[in-house]
Amino acid sequence: MKILVIGESCKDIFCYGACERICPEAPVPVLNFKESHNCVGMAMNVQKNIHALGANADLYTNESWEKIRKTRFIDYRTNYMFMRLDENEHLYGKANVKNIKFADYDAIIISDYNKGFLTKEDIKYVASNHDCVFLDSKKTIGDWSEVVRFVKINKSEFENSKESLTLNMYEKLIVTLGSEGCMYQEKIYSVPKVEIKDLSGAGDTFMAGLAVNFIQTRDIIKAIKFANECATRVVQKKGVSTI
Repeated sequence: MKILVIGESCKDIFCYGACERICPEAPVPVLNFKESHNCVGMAMNVQKNIHALGANADLYTNESWEKIRKTRFIDYRTNYMFMRLDENEHLYGKANVKNIKFADYDAIIISDYNKGFLTKEDIKYVASNHDCVFLDSKKTIGDWSEVVRFVKINKSEFENSKESLTLNMYEKLIVTLGSEGCMYQEKIYSVPKVEIKDLSGAGDTFMAGLAVNFIQTRDIIKAIKFANECATRVVQKKGVSTI
């Protein structure tokens, strides 16, 4: 099994500390630094999850990913995030998907965060050149994504895309619903109730589990249930985690 992940990547930084007072100069909390954790984010996190599941995965991403940082400031006891600082978002650049040898892969995952790295035309080109493409996109879903095999979006993205969805697209949609699980072809696939510590990267884990299991079983229902299990595990951990 070999999967190609296409999309933007960044460095995720989690700064933990203790918040015990309000700043005297302004009505904002004071966070006393305790420790920080660095990890890869976005498409690179999808690849990392695929590797954690025992499968091979290549990555086509922006070269400047290490300079693009998302820093979260968090109270370590409550895991409450006070602020996220994003740096160098102008460095994502542009993809050139026409140089990729798609035939080398069993499946393609497009992890599109809508930062300008991938256009709708790029995504359509990829899906037109491979019969097993999974799309996770922050763009409004429409007829440009009809050639994709499966599309994973969250509940709010689904609401934003409703007016542009065709009947064919409804058949492909997997809508993640947070603690309620996910929906596919109007059926809800629920997940057990657990203590959620962090949702960061849960969608990446879901997508990795979905693609890996679908290649193994060729059964999208089994793949959805497995992806739900994977995402349920990582939300019980702090930060961006792998299965």
